[in-house]
Amino acid sequence: MLAISVRQQLGDLDLDVDVNLPLTGITAVFGRSGAGKTSFINILSGLTMPDQGRIRLGDQVLFDSNTGTALPPEQRHIGYVFQDARLFPHYKVKGNLLYGCKSKDEQHFTDVVKLLGIEALLDRYPASLSGGEKQRVAIGRALLTKPAMLLMDEPLASLDLPRKQELLPYLERLAKEVNIPILYVTHSLDEILRLADHMVMLHQGKVVASGHVNSVWGSPEMRPWLPAKEQSSLLSVRVNFDHPNYALTQVMLSQHDFLWVNKLDKQRGEWVRVRIHSNDVSLTREKPQQTSIRNILRARIDKIQRDEQNERVEVRLRIGESQLWANITLWAADELNLQVGEPIFAQIKGVSVTRDDLAA
Repeated sequence: MLAISVRQQLGDLDLDVDVNLPLTGITAVFGRSGAGKTSFINILSGLTMPDQGRIRLGDQVLFDSNTGTALPPEQRHIGYVFQDARLFPHYKVKGNLLYGCKSKDEQHFTDVVKLLGIEALLDRYPASLSGGEKQRVAIGRALLTKPAMLLMDEPLASLDLPRKQELLPYLERLAKEVNIPILYVTHSLDEILRLADHMVMLHQGKVVASGHVNSVWGSPEMRPWLPAKEQSSLLSVRVNFDHPNYALTQVMLSQHDFLWVNKLDKQRGEWVRVRIHSNDVSLTREKPQQTSIRNILRARIDKIQRDEQNERVEVRLRIGESQLWANITLWAADELNLQVGEPIFAQIKGVSVTRDDLAA
């Protein structure tokens, strides 16, 4: 586990973080500009030292103000990928990749180069690379040091949309194949959906939500950050079977709850993550018959939040162990006379798959 409990005064910002993070997968560090995201990972890297606290990566203590432990950056074995690639212009790509490597490991070099798809770039200079190619090289340079943890500070922020789309598949592959914790600073909702396993949300230097990305994304703390059209729920589901007559695949939330999605090229039992927009969920007291909507789930009302200003009611539903949000009008909520704990049927008009090959 990555155990972090630190405090640092940064001008008007009181950075006060107390959180435990997993040692595998990508943890997205999310928040508005000025929330303390970059300051937070700079403390982890050792580029800055907190005023007090403790940082433990697995069995290694990186910082402890009580014992006076404060490992410098070069002793923390942490890779850092910045917003800009920061490549040496006078070195070819291979030279940039090997910079900082203390020992040669040809197999590891080959594996990293293949993972990032940069085999054809090794003899080129940085000036001839696109922004996305430069970032892939920067990521490769960090991985070749065999870090115990990888920090990424908005690595797509300086790229235009085509270059972002070029790099995202490599980051997805990175998330699946690299078995170290990756902290990924971003303010992009799309990057969180595509990449993150876990999530830490910072606001004014404090952690307001932390945990598996599905639970944080659907938390009341997250919803005010999302415009109404982006409010949604993330659910991890398992592939069951393909429809015999139509291009649809059934995925299971639980033994008794399932959804139909566009046909997936997946084996039975594989995990995928689906996203359901809150505006695409309607509620009914009785299970409808003869309807065009294919996905109708039996649920229980878990929470009701009235938004009088926007004439909207946000209803959180419990379906087995999963949570699903629905946005309905005040009129509909009053007419249905919804109460917490009551059974209800959720009609789902659209389901999109955001990520596959999730760990069980």
